Amino acid sequence: MDLIGVDIGGSHISAARVIFEGQVAFFDSFGEADVDTYGDKESIISAWAEVIRKAAEESTDYKVGIAMPGPYDYDNGISLIKDQGKMASLYQLSVKNLLAESLGLPSSHLAFTNDAEAFLVGESYAGAGKDFQNSIGITLGTGLGSAIKVHDVVKDAKLWTAPFRDGIAEDYLGTAWFIKYAFHEYGLEISGVKDLLASEIDLAVSKEIFETLGRALGEFLFPYLIRLHSEGVVLGGKISLAGAHYLPTTRAYLETMGYPVPINISVLGERAALIGACLPFI
Repeated sequence: MDLIGVDIGGSHISAARVIFEGQVAFFDSFGEADVDTYGDKESIISAWAEVIRKAAEESTDYKVGIAMPGPYDYDNGISLIKDQGKMASLYQLSVKNLLAESLGLPSSHLAFTNDAEAFLVGESYAGAGKDFQNSIGITLGTGLGSAIKVHDVVKDAKLWTAPFRDGIAEDYLGTAWFIKYAFHEYGLEISGVKDLLASEIDLAVSKEIFETLGRALGEFLFPYLIRLHSEGVVLGGKISLAGAHYLPTTRAYLETMGYPVPINISVLGERAALIGACLPFI
């Protein structure tokens, strides 16, 4: 029985055959594609199924673990995503059954996991979180993903809507914050974090912006680290790739507050979710 790990986002899908050997995972037949999820249900399901079939190659006996953003009824594979534009045509439909039918598989051969949970599970199994019994997983990108691990239990923390400063956490931790802050404070028009690292950007300006983010991340994490007795943080998402520019500020803040813990950047990247999505079958 082959295992196919899948990570689905608002406009992207990646999939690979995942091979487990002890506490190590290997990948084969990795593939990815951009998918227009503003379309009808048939075109979305067809596009996802095509990528999954390519990862399965010639195999007809396989199970599919899928990491999917919420809100979702993960047990039944029913989409509860609405008012976001993307995946609107799948609202309240059993994506599990639709995909199973398209792939020619029993629905029992598909399992759905929250993407933040899958990320932390994967990193805890074979990546940057292996040494932590209790940890917090954070993905920083377009949005804020979060999960908590207490011993062997990993749950979606849903911290993106947590009250923070004069708004919610996602207002201060994500791409939208960078764009807004850079324009409001410096008149810079950027499309994302990568633009701040361009040679034409004043180093003092980019340094201040990154340090502001680093401080916010530290303030945000501190109460949850204390409450959950966390031993460390596993950080993923596109913004984690620029961690060298803001994590020193985060670590300094946590040290000042008397709770210095390791903050490990993902070593598996998007493949962490592929591992985590498959583990329900292990």
